[in-house]
Amino acid sequence: MSLTSILTYFFAGYTGLVVVFYMLSTVVPKAAFVARGLAAYISLIICATYGAIASIVLRILGQEQLAQWAAGRAFKYVMALTTGITFEVDDPNKYLETVRPAVFIGNHQTELDVLMLGCMFPKYCSVTAKKSLKSVPFLGWYMALSGTVFIDRNSSKNARDAMAGAAEEIQRRKQSVYMFPEGTRSYTKEPGLLPFKKGAFHLAAQAGVPIVPVVVANYSHVLHIKSLVFNGGRIPVKVLDPIPTTGLTTDDIEELTRSTRELMLREIIALTQKARGQPIATPARSDNGAAISSGRDISR
Repeated sequence: MSLTSILTYFFAGYTGLVVVFYMLSTVVPKAAFVARGLAAYISLIICATYGAIASIVLRILGQEQLAQWAAGRAFKYVMALTTGITFEVDDPNKYLETVRPAVFIGNHQTELDVLMLGCMFPKYCSVTAKKSLKSVPFLGWYMALSGTVFIDRNSSKNARDAMAGAAEEIQRRKQSVYMFPEGTRSYTKEPGLLPFKKGAFHLAAQAGVPIVPVVVANYSHVLHIKSLVFNGGRIPVKVLDPIPTTGLTTDDIEELTRSTRELMLREIIALTQKARGQPIATPARSDNGAAISSGRDISR
């Protein structure tokens, strides 16, 4: 049996399985979690393959900085078709198109944020990754081919030192980067933010480029893994005004991190409230910086 035949049978069987679970979800709602999970997984594989091929072609053409944008846009359209999920980006001032280079930062909720990046990722932008990943077969090769900005944490004593090489690369290549300052997914059912790490802010200040916050409404009604919820839907995203970093020093990073986090938290709450059409309690800060509900209605 040829490879083509094997792949044909595999995709036919896989598609049939997804369709069965989608049909079953009309009777057993939790089946939608399995259906969309399977659909999302095969969509990711297809788009990752496309991304790897696109990276090689764009590298040859000297346009490797477009590789992650190309792969992301493919994922956007494939996921809309297979899962019925998309992120709607509100960027009235066209910052995604006109601000370059920049450090884009956003809140990190679940694995679905990969799709969010696919929907909003600007051209000439990449994610960041630990430099150690560069030597990992396939993944590291794709990252290198697609223009990923690598950060050498192992040889650095602090966040500022770790970002020095990346800052130089951003300036030299005029390459924007996207980072999640929370450092991990929050998986929260209500709008909130984990404490911010300072790496993205050190990077922006050292490179002398603006920080562009991007906020995503809480979408636990679309995906909440612990509750086995995985529904279709349109999730709002808002691009905020750039925050200049020119002239800032290490002493300014603490305040920059704090004020940016508070700004983003307010915007996330407002965006989620607008999307849900209902008031949401204002989170108050705990001692460790995490958001906790104060029980106060922000609509008052």
